[in-house]
Amino acid sequence: MRFWGMVLFGVLGTAILLSLGVWQMKRLAWKNAVLSSIENKILAPVIDVPQSVEPQAHSLLPVNAQGRYIGSTVRVLVSQKIYGAGYRLITAFELTDGRTIMVDRGFTSVRATMPSTPDGLGQVIGNLQWPKEVDGFTPSNDLEANIWFARDVPSLAAHLNAEPILLVLRESSFDKDDATPLPKMVANIPNNHLNYAITWFSLALIWLGMSGYFLYRSSNTKP
Repeated sequence: MRFWGMVLFGVLGTAILLSLGVWQMKRLAWKNAVLSSIENKILAPVIDVPQSVEPQAHSLLPVNAQGRYIGSTVRVLVSQKIYGAGYRLITAFELTDGRTIMVDRGFTSVRATMPSTPDGLGQVIGNLQWPKEVDGFTPSNDLEANIWFARDVPSLAAHLNAEPILLVLRESSFDKDDATPLPKMVANIPNNHLNYAITWFSLALIWLGMSGYFLYRSSNTKP
């Protein structure tokens, strides 16, 4: 009776671990499809900023815009694996048709001097985004020190007197901008499902091996 109980325990444990591995493989296929869809949006042909912009319909839309930077620059506190702590610089951008949007010009270190805003007319290319970075744990912005803690597009638009349209810079024709662009990239989106699947399958193999070992020891143990 004890022998068959150990057999059942080993089989059930192995089956559960294998099912978790299979589930992660299904999640991997799903995630790859999602990433492929995102990549297709990011790398689609670049167009002019639409006259009427809808966040859901135009999220990640690649656009180009002609115009000039105006007004002050907002610093949004971020941390990058390569660069460490720093700020995203967001500045209003007046288009040649008179509309004003916002451009996320990129990253600058907290240790660096605040880059000046490029002068004159130029072209910016990037993807439209409406990041969801605000939650119940997000601190209040320190307007006096010009430190924001999230890219809350409506709040930024009200502060910079612009439309709630954020272009995350990929490239531009402005020569004098020391900020490092941080464009939306699929590579920055975590996809660890293959590693999880390998872990579960490895545990299933170990469980099966250990169960077999205990059964062998049990069957060869003298009463």
